[in-house]
Amino acid sequence: MDGEGYETLAEPTLASVTSQLCTQAQFDEPDYAYWCAQIREAPRFHRKQWEFCFILSALEQSGRLRHGRRGLGFGVGQEPLVAVMASMGIHVLATDLAEEQAEAQGWTNGQHAAAQDELNARGICPSYLFEERVRHRVVDMNDIPPDLTGFDFIWSASALEHLGSIPLGLRFIRNSLRCLKPGGVAVHTTEYNLHSDTETLEEGGTVLFRRQDILRLAGELRAEGHHITLNLNPGHGPLDQHVDVAPYSVDKHLKLALAGFVTTSIGLVVTKAG
Repeated sequence: MDGEGYETLAEPTLASVTSQLCTQAQFDEPDYAYWCAQIREAPRFHRKQWEFCFILSALEQSGRLRHGRRGLGFGVGQEPLVAVMASMGIHVLATDLAEEQAEAQGWTNGQHAAAQDELNARGICPSYLFEERVRHRVVDMNDIPPDLTGFDFIWSASALEHLGSIPLGLRFIRNSLRCLKPGGVAVHTTEYNLHSDTETLEEGGTVLFRRQDILRLAGELRAEGHHITLNLNPGHGPLDQHVDVAPYSVDKHLKLALAGFVTTSIGLVVTKAG
C-alpha cells in the first residue's frame, strides 16, 4: 500500500490493532475499558491513557502477553505497563535514563522511576512476583547496548519524540528491532502532527512526526522484510474535531495545540522479519 488513501480507510479500532492514530471511537470499545481496569485507572478521554491501552492491545493480539515471554521497555518512567506484564507471568527488563540525565532533561517530576519498586506503585502485581520477574536498567535510547537481544517484544510510550530530532527518533525505531527475536513485535507510541506534512518541530526536547516521516519509515521497514500496516484515519467524532489548549484538560485531550501545531498520539506496531 502506498501513501495515498490512508485517511479514507475505516476508522481504527482497538479490537483489530494496526499502526493507527488515537481516535474517539476507540474509547467506547470494550477493550478500552478492559485495559483501563488492568492499569487501575478509570477510563477517560485522554490520549496518554489511550497509549497504554493501545500498547497492551497490540501485544495481546500479537500473542506476546503470555506467561514466560520476555519483554523490554524503553523510557518506562513510572508506567503501570511493567506491573501489568509481570502480573501475567512475563519477564520484563524495564529501562530508562540515568537519574542525573533525567533530572537534566526535566523528567524527575513524577515521570522517572528512581527505584524498581516505583514501577509497581499501584500494587498491580504481587510484590514477590514483581521482584522475581522485573529488572530495571539504565539505557540511553540513542545508544542501545548490543547485549539487549532475544526479546519477544519491545515497547515505548511517549519516549522517542524526546530523543533530540526526528531522524534520531526514527533511527531508534529501526535500531530497537535488533533487540527482538525474529518474528518479535515492537510497539511504540509518539507524537503525530495533524497540522502540516511539511512544517513541524524537527528537533529539540519534543518533536512532532509528520505523515511523510511515518510513510518513509514504513517503506524502509518493509524493504528490510519487516511488517507494518498503517491506518492514518484521524477519526470523525466530536472530540476528534476538538483541539485542547493549555492548560490541558484531563478528560478531553485527544488532539491538542502544541507550539502552533495540532498533534495527537500515534501507535506503531512492527513485526520483525522472521
